[in-house]
Amino acid sequence: MDYRQSAKEILDAIGTGSNLVSAAHCATRLRLVIADNAKVKKEALENVEGVKGVFEAQGQLQIIIGTGTVNKVYDEFIDLAGVAAASKDDVKAAAASKAPWYKRMIKTLGDIFVPIIPAIVATGLLNGLLGGLSKAFPHLSDSYFFGLLNLFSNAALVFLPILIAVSAAKIFKGNIYLGAVIGMIMIHTDLVNAWAVGGGAETTTLWSWFGLWNIQNTGYQGHVIPVVIAVFVMCKLENWLHKKVPEVIDLFVTPLVTVLVTGFLTMTLIGPVFAQIETWVLAGATWLITIPFGIGAFLMGGAYAPTVVAGVHHMYNAIELSMLADSGKNIWMPIATAANVAQGAAALAVAFKTKQQKLKSMALPASLSAFLGITEPAIFGVNLRFMKPLIAGMIGGACGAAIASVMNVYATANGVTGVFGFLITTESFVGYLLTFAVAAAVAFGASWFMWKDPVAEGAAAAPAPAKAEPAPEAAPAAEAKEEAKEEASAEILIPSPLKGNAIALADVPDPTFAEGILGQGAAVEPTEGLVVAPDDGEVTTIFDTKHAVGLQLDNGAELLIHIGINTVEMNGDGFEAFVKEGDKVKKGDKLVKFDIDKIKAAGYAIATPVIVTNTDDFADVTHATTGDIEQLTDLVKITR
Repeated sequence: MDYRQSAKEILDAIGTGSNLVSAAHCATRLRLVIADNAKVKKEALENVEGVKGVFEAQGQLQIIIGTGTVNKVYDEFIDLAGVAAASKDDVKAAAASKAPWYKRMIKTLGDIFVPIIPAIVATGLLNGLLGGLSKAFPHLSDSYFFGLLNLFSNAALVFLPILIAVSAAKIFKGNIYLGAVIGMIMIHTDLVNAWAVGGGAETTTLWSWFGLWNIQNTGYQGHVIPVVIAVFVMCKLENWLHKKVPEVIDLFVTPLVTVLVTGFLTMTLIGPVFAQIETWVLAGATWLITIPFGIGAFLMGGAYAPTVVAGVHHMYNAIELSMLADSGKNIWMPIATAANVAQGAAALAVAFKTKQQKLKSMALPASLSAFLGITEPAIFGVNLRFMKPLIAGMIGGACGAAIASVMNVYATANGVTGVFGFLITTESFVGYLLTFAVAAAVAFGASWFMWKDPVAEGAAAAPAPAKAEPAPEAAPAAEAKEEAKEEASAEILIPSPLKGNAIALADVPDPTFAEGILGQGAAVEPTEGLVVAPDDGEVTTIFDTKHAVGLQLDNGAELLIHIGINTVEMNGDGFEAFVKEGDKVKKGDKLVKFDIDKIKAAGYAIATPVIVTNTDDFADVTHATTGDIEQLTDLVKITR
């Protein structure tokens, strides 16, 4: 293969380098961000030597080339295009910059709030547990120990503006410590606590705009958006000053001016204006959810799953945090639980009803994942694929959300839904249980009756098989033994490098793997985060992100083990490699360790394809088994 010629043809097909925004590569494909997709000649791209497929995803043009080759084509490509090599983060940022403004805004809010969710979850769980214990043991609330734990349980909400300010400064590329100062200013002890003001505490005038508008000396406890806006302004000002102020005095001038100007604008303009806007938004969201008879919650519970599909559900974090900071009651979380559980129940109905073993082995664990709060496998792997289960889940989510509204169910934290949500809904436990049960039951029933298994339907309509012909006489024992020996030598069995649930390659939620573009094989949904060498061989590829490893086995098979789907975007976070390129490995040697929970929390599917990349060298490559398997159980069968 002429790598430079292939790179040149790819560059010509995308409309030359002037149409290229950014370029990177992962284990199997070029990842390009294009200025004008209309200029891309997709048919010409697909005809380039070495290109095995082309598709668009996540704002990127992804050109599938294959492991061991893509890096060589990439090197020639960036040389011809005259661009610098970009990281996956660079490409991801470039793709995000082309998204509509509202998606960029929602993504930014998600990036700010997601990192602080563990702090809210920790204190919220403690708060919920204390609430349950105080009801069960009333005298416990009078103890010193209870008082100490109660102090811990609300710390994150008391100082929430500081947490948000630090996270926002990091996202807006400012100094996180200056961001923390802005957060501290907004809840300074010289200001009257906002919760106390809500209880009737008196305030005085902090600033007056020409006597027409008096700003009171009230803190910003219970507010979220004003902190984000204030830190955004701070970061813009700080970065501008870094460019304008001479380096010799930058260390002194820039922080001083940044805090002075941002602090003044925050307390006299940004804070009052956006606090009022946030109050209106929160009131509107609360009104919608609490429309009598659960009508509003019904609508939101039904609409929740489509927002997950659209990738805009992170905007709910701002609403939940505002609710918690304002009243300590998160009434949005039960709606999210109803929607998530319903999608899991809809997928569970598919798992029970289907006669397709491949689909069953994918739908069952996906449904259980949704019951634990991770819905992407159920939504994208099963329900959206067949659509009717998705609609059934929306119906169940709507009904469950309505129950939650009518029964005034609320949580004491956010970031946790499903089964674990019981830990933060102890004060409305019965209502949460009923929400869970109704959402699951309605969705399961609707999915069962709406969705028809094409295999089962086809089997029912098929004519009865013809009567079998009599079996031929058995071959002599010696001849049979020789035939068995020849058959065994014609097969290669590749053991599984992971422990988990073996599925067919066609059930992997990524067309590059599912359609066999890179080669045939099988996949595993791991239950343990460890990849071992399936047989003796040599490591031919180990990417810096550690999410994929290539092997040349001594039996002639070339393997690609790709941990999860699109996990290249995690940039190695949660992955640890034990080998490097060129290492000789023995069967069972550790290759890569990875964190399954971290992959799921980041929103990526954990299905791990095991691909025979030199499939064309063999007569047939297929999976050897499906279902629960141990490491080194036969996974892929190769016929010579």
